[in-house]
Amino acid sequence: MDLSYFLISLLNGLSNGLLLFMLASGLTLIFSMMGVLNFAHASFYMVGAYLAYTVTQAIGFWWGLLLAPLLVGAMGAAFERHALRRVHKFGHVPELLITFGLSYIALELVQLIWGRQALNFQPPESLRGSLFTIVELPASAGGLGVAMGEKPDACASVAGAICTTFPEFRAFGMAVAVGMLVAVWLLLTRTRIGLVIQAALTHPEMVEALGHNVPRVFMMVFGGGTALAALAGVIGGALRVTEPSMALAVGAQVFAVIVIGGMGSLAGAFIASVGLGVIESFAVGSDRSIADFLAWLDVAVTPQTFGYAVWSVKLSQIAAILPFLLLVLILIFRPKGLLGTREG
Repeated sequence: MDLSYFLISLLNGLSNGLLLFMLASGLTLIFSMMGVLNFAHASFYMVGAYLAYTVTQAIGFWWGLLLAPLLVGAMGAAFERHALRRVHKFGHVPELLITFGLSYIALELVQLIWGRQALNFQPPESLRGSLFTIVELPASAGGLGVAMGEKPDACASVAGAICTTFPEFRAFGMAVAVGMLVAVWLLLTRTRIGLVIQAALTHPEMVEALGHNVPRVFMMVFGGGTALAALAGVIGGALRVTEPSMALAVGAQVFAVIVIGGMGSLAGAFIASVGLGVIESFAVGSDRSIADFLAWLDVAVTPQTFGYAVWSVKLSQIAAILPFLLLVLILIFRPKGLLGTREG
């Protein structure tokens, strides 16, 4: 494996994992604080991307980055106040059904307003370049190095040079995810609001006796969780593609993340998101098969071996299902997840 390939795959995996964590963190907060598994969470991610696109066209990307999460957070709070709260007393099944219905309503509204085609949602001009370039030259010409900015002249002038750029906007998305993680952790552990939120989960009667409005606290938590989903939508929409199917593309992965990390565990969601992002990044670019790993273990696989077609499947061909294979294994051997304290 080339060292430059390893480094860029690791960086891309971290980037994808942190974007997935931005989305999963909101769902984790909602579940850990309210016990609600929001099936429409990925739809808020989609709506955030579309709203950010509209705002960007009118007044610029940075206003879209600021306003889209606020608008979607307000929508989420209104949904909790006027719909979800009314069915909360009937248990988890009505909650699942109402959020499931909301996801279909959001999809249809997005298609009615913005159409079915992908939108040309681009990062701002200031973040469209390359942050740095990983340069791998022949040993006689200098070996592996890193050049800031665009590709250096050596990439074109030196025979056998391998140069891979890392986009500025991808690095910006990683910084936003880390900043969001720190901000949420400080809010929950170092502020009075965070203490009230955590206390309302376990001792709602006591919190209400102290003069706090517990339903309003839950409304704020739900709105905050959907705002985080919209923030991920702004970054993901500009980094990948903004289209109606974007919610479906990440929705299943988000639920895999929170199950693998542990239901309600923010730290578990972070570990699972980054881990899945890195695993999938390396798997997509791998030409290895299960038979290759068995050969490494001195287990021979030949065309006469039972199930040879399965053993010869390459990792790149099953990269998309690896998160769900891990999900199945976690549910079998550790139902609470990596760091979870509750099973559902």
